[in-house]
Amino acid sequence: MEKGNTSLARTRSEQLVETVAAAFKSPSNNEAIAVSDGSSVGTLSRKSSKRLMMAASPGRSTSGGNKNTHIRKSRSAQMKFDLDDVSSGAALSRASSASLGFSFSFTGFNMPPDDIADSKPFSDDDIPEDLEAGTRKPKFQTEPTLPIYLKFTDVTYKVIIKGMTSTEEKDILNGISGSVDPGEVLALMGPSGSGKTTLLNLIGGRLNQTTVGGSLTYNDQPYSKFLKSRIGFVTQDDVLFPHLTVKETLTYAALLRLPKTLTKEQKQKRAIDVIYELGLERCQDTMIGGSFVRGVSGGERKRVCIGNEIIINPSLLFLDEPTSGLDSTTALRTVQLLQDIAEGGKTVVTTIHQPSSRLFHKFDKLILLGKGSLLYFGKASEAMLYFSSIGCDPLIAMNPAEFLLDLANGNINDVSVPSELDDKVQIGNSEAETRNGKPSPAVVHEYLVEAYETRVADKEKKKLMVPIPLDEEVKSKVSSRKRQWGASWWEQYTILFCRGIKERRHDYFSWLRITQVLSTAIILGLLWWKSDSSSPKGLQDQAGLLFFIAVFWGFFPVFTAIFTFPQERAMLSKERAADMYRLSAYFLARTTSDLPLDLILPVLFLLVVYFMAGLRISAAPFFLTMLTVFLCIVAAQGLGLAIGATLMDLKRATTLASVTVMTFMLAGGYFVKKVPVFVSWIRYMSFNYHTYKLLLKVQYEHTTPAINGIGIDSGLTEVGALVAMVFGYRLLAYISLRRMKLSASLTSQEAEGEQHLVQETFSQCLVEVSSKK
Repeated sequence: MEKGNTSLARTRSEQLVETVAAAFKSPSNNEAIAVSDGSSVGTLSRKSSKRLMMAASPGRSTSGGNKNTHIRKSRSAQMKFDLDDVSSGAALSRASSASLGFSFSFTGFNMPPDDIADSKPFSDDDIPEDLEAGTRKPKFQTEPTLPIYLKFTDVTYKVIIKGMTSTEEKDILNGISGSVDPGEVLALMGPSGSGKTTLLNLIGGRLNQTTVGGSLTYNDQPYSKFLKSRIGFVTQDDVLFPHLTVKETLTYAALLRLPKTLTKEQKQKRAIDVIYELGLERCQDTMIGGSFVRGVSGGERKRVCIGNEIIINPSLLFLDEPTSGLDSTTALRTVQLLQDIAEGGKTVVTTIHQPSSRLFHKFDKLILLGKGSLLYFGKASEAMLYFSSIGCDPLIAMNPAEFLLDLANGNINDVSVPSELDDKVQIGNSEAETRNGKPSPAVVHEYLVEAYETRVADKEKKKLMVPIPLDEEVKSKVSSRKRQWGASWWEQYTILFCRGIKERRHDYFSWLRITQVLSTAIILGLLWWKSDSSSPKGLQDQAGLLFFIAVFWGFFPVFTAIFTFPQERAMLSKERAADMYRLSAYFLARTTSDLPLDLILPVLFLLVVYFMAGLRISAAPFFLTMLTVFLCIVAAQGLGLAIGATLMDLKRATTLASVTVMTFMLAGGYFVKKVPVFVSWIRYMSFNYHTYKLLLKVQYEHTTPAINGIGIDSGLTEVGALVAMVFGYRLLAYISLRRMKLSASLTSQEAEGEQHLVQETFSQCLVEVSSKK
């Protein structure tokens, strides 16, 4: 019976091979074809970088002995064939858990070196369709772009750690060399703290070039501001506005970053193209979401971040751990997307923490780092061969990425110890150099660094000296010092203004904020219900109400505006590093987009308080009171913006703001009538004082010349002082943003978590005001 089954299987295999051969010869067949049975695997692909290869022949399968027989049988049992699919050029093979184990057993053990270098365990059609990704659409990233050859030689980077009594220099990178050409994907691997992100930021132009040693060139030219418009940089953290939809996010990026030569309609169409290319059409109208807002999934959010960068058709694309936090299928789709982008002539560099075996085989080049030193640079497919040549072989079947990371960490469990290293340990024979009879991680690291420098480093550096195959005219394009803005200043302002309105409308019209304002207004209206200003006592009561209004609308905007720039610091740093817009356009759009939303709640507040408290029932006093409160709000906002932009730390900012507004309140002219001369100047810096005087003038200029020792004059001085605060505080905020460093940004999630502190501070201030009264 077994013989009959075997002959039947061979007959089916021969028929399938003939069918595939006929399909391959057909000129209309452009699809990837993969054929698998119990003894042979064939892979054909339409991509330029793929190879035609037979992974195992019947003779090779039998020569390997019986140790993989159960794997071959399980693969044979799980493969399903459809002859109609074969004739139409569709894929025949599907990845399975057994085939995954089969690829692991291949790694560095059973396959000859030539096959390891040229083989890929699965065809692209073996990857199961990602349910999130939707239907694959034609790629637009294959549009031609300026090719950029990236080279870096003996790159070093140091940071200065300042202590209480001394400063110390710490080496982050030690003489890293490497290169990546258009059409290639370079992976930076290494354990945590090895310097992967630092190296990525350095070659991506995100670090201060003055603190960098060594040579770093783009088409044999140094870094220039022109490259900002040719570089896409995807950070590890998904820095996105949570209340914008996927479509809005990519549309605003297209309007700001694509060149001026394109019309608005063309830019919007480009955004739609990216949505379909990334498989985001199903969630294009869904909000991004964040810590406290439900939105798209993690894989979709990561694809939106990638879309933000590839929308400009970059020549260089840098990604910092794009697969972190994703499941294996979504991670595989993400890396496949990077491979597709590279095949369009782009240069792709990514850090990767611990890729699966399938992900590892998709990288063209690999840099392995350990403690800031270079342990390997070369083709990813030859990494196992190199470490085998220096005596480091895995003793069990394992993922090559796990094997390399173990070596980078100095962990040689399940790894053969090189004879040179073993001899060195035996000669040393000290407890510091051994651990359970094996070399310590420090000794292993030293051996790996020395082995690379003596065997490979010089050969790779000679390759870096070879001129790139580009004309001088093309090389000189990257050395332009002129920035390329995607929109004019006015267009940037209008786009950012609309984006700000859409993003923050949810915050301003939240039920919590509306309830807080209206409940305060109702309580004030009940306490001062139909108060009478005709008597001295009633006049004093109304003056107290006016002072509380000045204090309330001084505190409220300050503690709201403090969050403006610290919350958006990560986004501002990211977008400024990409030259998306001018800082002046952002600042003016950010501050003015708050005004329409900030002025709605005061209107509701005054509509309740004004008429319930029985203030002057006349159109002129009512609208003048409203204008006075508006002026106070804008001035108080300026103070909050200045404090937040200057400190960029919410704890320090809220502490300084609480002290400042409390001082302004006490010097506001209600609690203390006679202020000592040497501190009387504080009164004139207080917006509470000027607002209080204007409110008194509006209500009582026709009845009395002075109230509580405060004279009622024309009010021009108070208006001038408030206008000066409006512009003065904002100018200070703008200067602070100009001097802000783009690194070490605070994420919006951290900023949101600090809002509880501000709510407590605001409540304490109100309680203190009530106790003072």
